[in-house]
Amino acid sequence: MPDYDFIIIGAGSAGCVLADRLSRSGKYQVAIVEAGGSDSHPYIKLPIGYGRTFFNPKINWKFTAQPDAGLAGRAAYWPRGKVLGGSSSINALVYCRGLKHDFEDWAMPGWDWPAIQTAYREIETRIAPDGTQSGTGPLHVTNVARRAHPIKENYLAAGRALGLPISDSFNGDAPEGLGLYEITTKSGMRHSAAAAFLRPALKRPNVTLIKNQLVDTLTFTGARANGLKLASGQTLTARREVILSAGAIGSVQILQRAGIGPGATLQKLGIQTRIDNSNVGGNLQDHLGINYYYKSTVPTLNNRLAPWWGKALCGVQYLATRGGPLSLSVNQCGGFVRAMPGSGPADTQLYFNPATYTTAPDGRREIINPDPFAGFLISFQPCRPQSRGRVDISAPAPEAPPLINPNSLATDHDRAEVLAGARLVQRLMATAPLQAITKAPLGPTPDQLDDAAILADFAQRGGTVFHPVATCRMAANAETGVTDARLRLFGATGLRVVDASSMPNLTSGNTNAPTIMLAWRAADLILADQA
Repeated sequence: MPDYDFIIIGAGSAGCVLADRLSRSGKYQVAIVEAGGSDSHPYIKLPIGYGRTFFNPKINWKFTAQPDAGLAGRAAYWPRGKVLGGSSSINALVYCRGLKHDFEDWAMPGWDWPAIQTAYREIETRIAPDGTQSGTGPLHVTNVARRAHPIKENYLAAGRALGLPISDSFNGDAPEGLGLYEITTKSGMRHSAAAAFLRPALKRPNVTLIKNQLVDTLTFTGARANGLKLASGQTLTARREVILSAGAIGSVQILQRAGIGPGATLQKLGIQTRIDNSNVGGNLQDHLGINYYYKSTVPTLNNRLAPWWGKALCGVQYLATRGGPLSLSVNQCGGFVRAMPGSGPADTQLYFNPATYTTAPDGRREIINPDPFAGFLISFQPCRPQSRGRVDISAPAPEAPPLINPNSLATDHDRAEVLAGARLVQRLMATAPLQAITKAPLGPTPDQLDDAAILADFAQRGGTVFHPVATCRMAANAETGVTDARLRLFGATGLRVVDASSMPNLTSGNTNAPTIMLAWRAADLILADQA
């Protein structure tokens, strides 16, 4: 029975950070258990390769949500990383810290904005457009503004025409406005959590990685978590703590299989309840977005990446220089803006991509290919939805799929934000700079639709932007959450949850950066508690 000080379940964005930070001193024996395998697949390393990992069962859990009334009864596809690095190995690389008010709303001791800013500075090495570096953190965050497609200028000019601010960096002192996304790349290659944090940790003799192993359940001595049991039957023992970092879906599944969750649900499945807490799996939040597609009057990435010879030329460019379109995310432009009336904080995130791509008939985008004509898309997502869903296990077996109930667009507030976002897109597209590059719409666009039709279209075509959080949220007590401010599970000792599931609420933008930050701060708390 292998014995460790810390056992981390999940080598994703949070788990990789913890493996690095908890092992640095050499004082503790650390084990990381990961259900997936190697991240050596070339499409993981290639920044734009996420279009090919989107539906790859070897590295993707390929979850499917339950039919969702708010999305016209559709059962949405929920990809999550099943590989070293987790979803940081298959995401679109966009790195957004989040906005100040996101964390002020957390209102948890130790998670104030100054502390969070300090953590981000410690995490990041920032690469400026001219290649100069600032910071000495493990994770490389690259500003690719100079390499983005030229139609970025039309997008930014459209924002100026509407009086919207322009932001030099969504991770800087003035993050609101339109601008270019920074991405997690290093020397033209994806810089996932595995590359930035796990690789250095694995060079240390006090770190053990266990791959391709599902966790069946947790083991306890009284109220203290003392280890886990793998689906293979092997058990591992933790002298100090077990740390769940399996994500907003996986951490819930493991807790519920261990009898920690809504008692009535567990009893129906024949699982003895250890801790009855309906918040385990509750409070699910996610961003929803929709794309509007347009044919372009000027060349876009489609012209370079659709034909076989274009792909080949870009491949040669990438191999020779680590540059060109293959070194970037297709999510190049965007921003945080105020679409709703009033003077509150930014409520809408935008994307403007110099490409369009085919969509499978069922909307799952099993293969993402650029269209054989010039085109671009513009997309929006409301930043802070109020709807709450649930995640629960469907059966006690570790390989059983989860029950994901998003409960999308369940509030008047969320539907109003959809309308505001669509009308903002309409205003942007009506500006002269974007009209100059628009040949024709591809499918429905806001200018063609009244409010009811916009909502109906969103229900038919909109969907997750793959940012699930808060299913094991930190809170003041067990009546409102699952962990305390130090990420310790209510009702147990020696057990923490450190991943996107423990966020109190959804941040305004992409959630990979906040997840990494959360794990970095959690490591400080864990180490302090060992004294």
